[in-house]
Amino acid sequence: MRSGVAVIALVVALAGCTSQPKAAPIIAPDTPGGSAPTMSPSDASRAVPAPPNDADRQYVAMMIVHHEQALAMTRFAPDRAENATVKGLADRIRYSQEPEIGAMKQWQRTFNAIGTHGDHGSMPGMATQDQLNALGAARGKDFDRMFVDLMIKHHEGAIKMATDVKSAGVNVQVEEMADDVIAVQADEINRMKALLPTL
Repeated sequence: MRSGVAVIALVVALAGCTSQPKAAPIIAPDTPGGSAPTMSPSDASRAVPAPPNDADRQYVAMMIVHHEQALAMTRFAPDRAENATVKGLADRIRYSQEPEIGAMKQWQRTFNAIGTHGDHGSMPGMATQDQLNALGAARGKDFDRMFVDLMIKHHEGAIKMATDVKSAGVNVQVEEMADDVIAVQADEINRMKALLPTL
């Protein structure tokens, strides 16, 4: 125990000898007799996620609904799409967004945020019911083009929501989820925009 006190005292003393104020490293706990690693205060703050604020809760609740609509759109593709690339794209979206919904629902349970709902009707990129009905009724090339056009707008809306929460939210797990949405869906937008002229 004395050696631990001595280490902390030495850290404080060294920090006081510098010409400019500098945050002392934080000593992370370790097993008895082990070498306790140190981390910066900023790293320590990220190690314990900040409790979510209203922006975090609203983002997760709304993004679950946003993803669920994307999945509903992809379920039309196997029977209605003609283009093999469109079918593959629908599979890619489904396989990425299904586990993301699971992770977001688990986050809600962890932070007791189940039942938190935002104004889903105002979410950017959401297709209207008329558009979904038209997509469900389309076949072949008409479906392919309509699906890609709607999904580009849908992804662009998701990226806007993710970008917004990175500014307004505080929870590091939500920030990581938003980063994943931005990275994955930006790549898919580029693929769809390249595909659209060929349909």
